[in-house]
Amino acid sequence: MEASKKFKTVEEYFNTFPKETVEVLESLRTTIKKAAPQAEELISYNMPAFKQKGMLVYYAAWKTHIGLYPASVNLKIFDNDLEGYERTKGTIKFPFDKPLPLDLITKIVKYRVEENEEKSRLKKKK
Repeated sequence: MEASKKFKTVEEYFNTFPKETVEVLESLRTTIKKAAPQAEELISYNMPAFKQKGMLVYYAAWKTHIGLYPASVNLKIFDNDLEGYERTKGTIKFPFDKPLPLDLITKIVKYRVEENEEKSRLKKKK
């Protein structure tokens, strides 16, 4: 990835990677779109992202992995599902030498949609 380039579109971002990486990114992108069909796709923090009543997820390609950044503080509920994947508080790393866990990614994105919907409902009640 070109560190200094500011991306305006997801396609611009994808075009900085080799074909094999783009295929993985496209698979992830399609999975997120299916899990959150009403979400808006955008570039945020210079990486692809989706938002729906707030940010849902960001993602990025790195040298050895795809980083998924769910905009949530409560990913502990996925601890069992994420066993075997390197992660930090806000990052999940999916290495290129393993297939993307598309079912798990779908589950995480749907969870994020529900989180944002709930936050939106609570704001409206105030």
